[in-house]
Amino acid sequence: MSYEFDDWFKRIRKMMEDFDKMFEEMLREPLFFSSEGKRGRVFGPYYYGFSVEIGPDGVPKVREWGNIRPGHVKPVIRDTIEPFTDVFDEGDYYRIIADVPGVEKDKINIEATERSLTISASNDRKYYKEIGFAESVDPSTAKAQYRNGVLTITIEKKEKAKREKGVRIKVE
Repeated sequence: MSYEFDDWFKRIRKMMEDFDKMFEEMLREPLFFSSEGKRGRVFGPYYYGFSVEIGPDGVPKVREWGNIRPGHVKPVIRDTIEPFTDVFDEGDYYRIIADVPGVEKDKINIEATERSLTISASNDRKYYKEIGFAESVDPSTAKAQYRNGVLTITIEKKEKAKREKGVRIKVE
């Protein structure tokens, strides 16, 4: 067990060292890609973060967020920030919590389908996040609240077809 945690911490340390190198490279010659695919230069702001969860299988899962991603040659900076987002399966519904500070609530756009949810916001900062659901949801049940930079969305799952009790059939 100790070996697994040592290996896990080594991977986290390597990831942080890689990020330091990536950030130094950005400061030398930052590249910028807009949501429309345009390329240019940008000098900030830079947002980057990650969270680590250990799943039921014991394997750590690292999720990155922000507007910086490693590129093939140089880091890629986007004009939209991917907000830190958590999705909780609450049984009959999903609860989505996203950090979108610095935006007025009337500038937040949320669109839902039976299989996904898209959050976008545009003010001084631009945010964009697509979330897929494991189970179908009813978009008409979605409710959202925005307080102190935190967006909370609840959306109910579709009712599953109830199994009808079977009838035994006699073979003649």
